[in-house]
Amino acid sequence: MKSTFRNLFSIGSRKAAVEHSSLRRSMVVAGLSFPVVSFVSMSARAAEGLEKFYKYNTKPEDYLSGVFGGQVPAPQVADTAGKSGDMLQPLPQRTRYWRANGKTVWIFDEIGKAGYLPTTCGFVVKGGAIESASVLIYRESRGDQIGTAGFLQQFVGAKSSGAGIDKNVDNVSGATYSVNLMKRMARVALALDASVPA
Repeated sequence: MKSTFRNLFSIGSRKAAVEHSSLRRSMVVAGLSFPVVSFVSMSARAAEGLEKFYKYNTKPEDYLSGVFGGQVPAPQVADTAGKSGDMLQPLPQRTRYWRANGKTVWIFDEIGKAGYLPTTCGFVVKGGAIESASVLIYRESRGDQIGTAGFLQQFVGAKSSGAGIDKNVDNVSGATYSVNLMKRMARVALALDASVPA
């Protein structure tokens, strides 16, 4: 009788232990999944509101409205197939631009270095020279000095010169790739402007 009771008790204990173990496993899984789910949802929310942390954050449509005084012309398309050798980089086969009042406006999303985030920049070209340069969206944590008026002023009046531009642009400490990106995109804007019909 004693052994039967012990067997019943131990069977009950094992069953209780298994149930307890399953419950514990469920709690551990739930406890581990909650932070993961929370992290994923927080990351999604953070990505939605990340633009508020960009030092420069001008929407392209707002930039175009400012350049053209509220009367933004319809976009046109430059056929860049086979022309990328002059542009220093491969470009999409078709690049949008805007033309009015004797000037063209080019907006580029470009990466300064592999692994970096794209910088959105805009260039106004008139008479074969840069009339103005702007950084619309700068997503990197360093080098945002390339968006300052003092830096961008260096591009005004620049023309094509070989594989670059004819003006010397001072480097910014800690932002060499971003500076090179702006010089490269200025050259691309000038080359594209020269390639489209007037």
